[in-house]
Amino acid sequence: MPRTRAGVLWRGLLAAVIVIALGAAATAVAGLNEVHKIVGYLDQTAPIKHARVVLPQPGAPETLLLIGSDHRADTPYTDANTDTMMLVRIDDSSSTINLLSIPRDLAVTVPGGGGEDKLNAMYSIGGPNLLIKALQQEVFPGLEVNHILDLNFAGFSDLIDAIGCVYTMVDHRYYNVSGPGYNDFSAINIQPGYQRLCGDNQADTGALAFVRFRHTDSDVVRNARQQDFIRWAKDGYGSSQLLDNEDKLLKIFGKHVQTDAFLHSDSGLIDLFDLAINADGHTLKTIPFPEYFGACGGDSGSPCYVYACPAVGACPGDSYYVTGPATTVGEATPAEQAAYQAFLTPTTTPTPTVHVTKRPKHTSSKSKHISDAGLIADPTDGEAQAQALDRFRLPIYFPKEILAGSQYCSSVSGNCDDPLESASGYVASYPRDYTLLDEQKHLHRAYVMTVVINPDLGTYYTVEGMGWQNPPILNSPNSVVTVDGKRLYEYDDGAKLALVAWHTPKAVYWIANTLANAIPNREMVAIAASFTRAR
Repeated sequence: MPRTRAGVLWRGLLAAVIVIALGAAATAVAGLNEVHKIVGYLDQTAPIKHARVVLPQPGAPETLLLIGSDHRADTPYTDANTDTMMLVRIDDSSSTINLLSIPRDLAVTVPGGGGEDKLNAMYSIGGPNLLIKALQQEVFPGLEVNHILDLNFAGFSDLIDAIGCVYTMVDHRYYNVSGPGYNDFSAINIQPGYQRLCGDNQADTGALAFVRFRHTDSDVVRNARQQDFIRWAKDGYGSSQLLDNEDKLLKIFGKHVQTDAFLHSDSGLIDLFDLAINADGHTLKTIPFPEYFGACGGDSGSPCYVYACPAVGACPGDSYYVTGPATTVGEATPAEQAAYQAFLTPTTTPTPTVHVTKRPKHTSSKSKHISDAGLIADPTDGEAQAQALDRFRLPIYFPKEILAGSQYCSSVSGNCDDPLESASGYVASYPRDYTLLDEQKHLHRAYVMTVVINPDLGTYYTVEGMGWQNPPILNSPNSVVTVDGKRLYEYDDGAKLALVAWHTPKAVYWIANTLANAIPNREMVAIAASFTRAR
């Protein structure tokens, strides 16, 4: 295998490492000796016994099951937990790598007449093999898994630290002090805004706490948060860094990941590497799982299940269903089958991604106006947010218009605080001014305003401004449009706009969509076009 594959071969496991590690990266290798070395590192951990996988034909598309768990190799799966279950599709004929997260709280039936339970319980009972069996019988009939990769939490933290951490767009204040009863969740203490998150070995300010969080939102939002984190890690960590950290990353990966036995062989790795050659540089495309939430909690203390929508279009958007449409547990629904087919279908329309210093293929130089339907004018609250930053040494801009039905989060009113936590934890959060270091350790001023759509569903979007004009999140615009005289850079996730940015000579400003990209494209552009300078 020639050296020209550097940056690609370990990206054969990119979809594995970067996804299952939720943003970690692997390292570039070349030559058969390098493959032997990888096998040696993987042999630090015993392969999954009797893995329920189908060996792929050379060059054929492959489906990977990626699991994030607290399981340690050579120990029983009893009481082990998985926070992440994600399918990844690598296909040479596609312009994207497709991702499909599966809700851990999805209601399924326990084999042997055990009644209804959550999908992640299948992992605790029988590990990856029982998990795959449940997926094949009740969720995605016809599912063939070609490889399994199961990475534990400690490995995730170590990998994130090893790659130098990940610049992350934190959409709101994440704050929880663990306590008894309802508030007995993992501790977390992360402020909103664009920032560098490290693994911190599972500390409450680290990346692991961020991607695992589910205290005040849902599986839908957590899955979206994990997929966004993957995208940020992939965009911010290049081939040269992979090469520089090759042995360190391989040692961590081999120590903390369990795979099927086929990936412990030269031929198995080479097959996956070869498939990844044409996939190198492809964007990550998220396929949403069609789900809704059943009634739960309250005085009865009943568990909170997620159910599959019964038909395509039966569960609109981010709706929260108290009772929900009828779904028969144990049977795959048409909506699930449609999502799986979308996952398998290659993306044939190219999705151009270029560095910000280059001119994107889709560019509009002619200024146009865009309708503000679906938005509301709220300059008063925008000005109030800006005044809270009045000592800030950076020109402050805010959108004159925000999404209808949303409102700015305010530390004064406490409208976005968790009522179970102390208000003192939110004093400097809404809005927030701060500083951050770039990759060369230069200090930059920044601020973030958080706007909430529905706190119960965890749907927040953000207004960010900073003196750092080229952060990693802005590396690859998909297109540029000029609206109302503003040259706007658009960034999408393969389907919807995730971010719209606007540059001035002194700073850059952007609107970041909700984690699940709930704001339609036209509204995202219109909000960004309404940026105005505070008085």
